[in-house]
Amino acid sequence: MEKLTKPNWIRVKAPVHKTYFETKDVIKGLKLNTVCEEAACPNIGECWSKKHATIMILGSVCTRACAFCNIATGRPDQLDPHEPERVAEALGKLGLEHVVITSVDRDDLDDGGANHFAQVILAIRQTSPNTTIEVLTPDFRRKASAIETVVAARPDVYNHNLETVPRLYQTVRPGARYFHSLKLLSLVKEIDPSIFTKSGIMVGLGEDTKEVYQVMDDLRSAEVDFMTIGQYLQPTPKHHPVMDYPHPDAFKEMEQMARGKGFLMVSASPLTRSSYHAGDDFKKLREARELHLKQAYAKAF
Repeated sequence: MEKLTKPNWIRVKAPVHKTYFETKDVIKGLKLNTVCEEAACPNIGECWSKKHATIMILGSVCTRACAFCNIATGRPDQLDPHEPERVAEALGKLGLEHVVITSVDRDDLDDGGANHFAQVILAIRQTSPNTTIEVLTPDFRRKASAIETVVAARPDVYNHNLETVPRLYQTVRPGARYFHSLKLLSLVKEIDPSIFTKSGIMVGLGEDTKEVYQVMDDLRSAEVDFMTIGQYLQPTPKHHPVMDYPHPDAFKEMEQMARGKGFLMVSASPLTRSSYHAGDDFKKLREARELHLKQAYAKAF
């Protein structure tokens, strides 16, 4: 297959802002991993220049080998018991209002790393009580009570990405199961309806529009509040090829469709990523819920 030419709307500028380098120094100095670096995110220059970073806990080596992901696969790192404190220290130095905590898959651990997520949330609450916390977790497949453990720590947002449409799971996300991921998102709402739930997919992997719309319906059935849709970018030649670069207008159409299906928030653009503008989006998400509740109350009375 001939490689597609990357369109001009997908290109980003190289980072030059001094705050970018200050953020990089804080992360490096505390020996933390970020998905911004490990997954080669195209928005790293913009986000780090605004002191926005997505901290990746539980090491930098994943137990799975998804066809879209640039994170290293192999024997995982040993669990670092001091990581929660170092994450909390980093946030204090960066002065973040909102933070996203994610991780590699840790199928080697009995709980998939769920308790470690909880400890990180607790450490942040103790040192930065005004910082809102978003977690982007793996699926915790075959890990009993793992989801309950993370929810009990009460993050403000629980994010788990479906990544793609069900038909492509076998080739794109072979270690995961589509309906298990949907059940995870639904379970979070069942346990604690006050926690915002969020999920995202990539387009350009070979899906069609009808399949994307079905994913929207599935997410709404799981009462997911916030959906993100972004362009898949092939990290290296060995990864899944890009099958299509939808025009920005196509993303606008997908956003309109998703909003019509009842999501409180939708972010859809070629450069949208799960954690892109997460802090600003959280504020909008909270405002959208308050407006929705007011409208529901007005209709009832």
